Amino acid sequence: MISPEHPLSLTRQASLLGLSRGSLYYRPAPVPEADLILMRRMDELHLEMPFAGSRKLRDLLQREGYAVGRKHVTTLMKKMRIEALYCKPNTSKRNTAHRVYPYLLRGRTITQANQVWAMDITYIPMAKGFIYLCAVVDWASRKILAHRISITMETDFCVDALQEALLHFGQPEIFNTDQGSQFTSDIFTQELLQRNIRISMDGKGCWRDNVFVERIWRSIKYEEVYLHAYDSVSAAKAGIARYIELYNRRRPHSSLDKKTPYEFYYETLPKIAEAA
Repeated sequence: MISPEHPLSLTRQASLLGLSRGSLYYRPAPVPEADLILMRRMDELHLEMPFAGSRKLRDLLQREGYAVGRKHVTTLMKKMRIEALYCKPNTSKRNTAHRVYPYLLRGRTITQANQVWAMDITYIPMAKGFIYLCAVVDWASRKILAHRISITMETDFCVDALQEALLHFGQPEIFNTDQGSQFTSDIFTQELLQRNIRISMDGKGCWRDNVFVERIWRSIKYEEVYLHAYDSVSAAKAGIARYIELYNRRRPHSSLDKKTPYEFYYETLPKIAEAA
């Protein structure tokens, strides 16, 4: 999205996208092989025991023979964007200069397509390295409306996924995210506010707010990612795209009365049109 040939200066382009100018020149150092192995195992343990914090993960890893301390586990957890899911003071990495919106879904019954959309980011391990996956999901149907893959945690890949979902599926009444800096940035929230979409954000210590999307990440990882050691970003993109197509159109959900997300989404969509 940043172009050195553009009439706007690089500083202005970065400012409009909510990026720091220094990030334009940043080239990440290779992650040591030992850390990649640790991160892969930590990701598996986190899905199995999402309540485990840095101390418990350290203890579990040490019992398996990994020589690792709590500080290093904490560093890797931040890199992977994972944290223990339990009631605690909020530790989400957010920009304190950005506005945080209240959580709007407590006590709300969500039964129709486009009533609520949610979005989150997760870590995806590869054979050499790792990437990040973001997805826009329809809450009622579990349908993945759009997704993007990135090698960094910048805001632009989240905005791209949001714009694609809005282009192809209309818009929701409420859009829910966590308080991460990607979702509180002006460039992201303006995409919603200019369409009069109500913004909802997971509250401090409200671990249950994350469980819905965490289940989708678990399905993607256990049924696709962990079965394939992607050797390139392009291979990861192709594999995850194939799985999401299967997940949406062919994989029935017990919570949807054994319908697929695709079927449930389009079956409930006319109800909203009629109500309008």
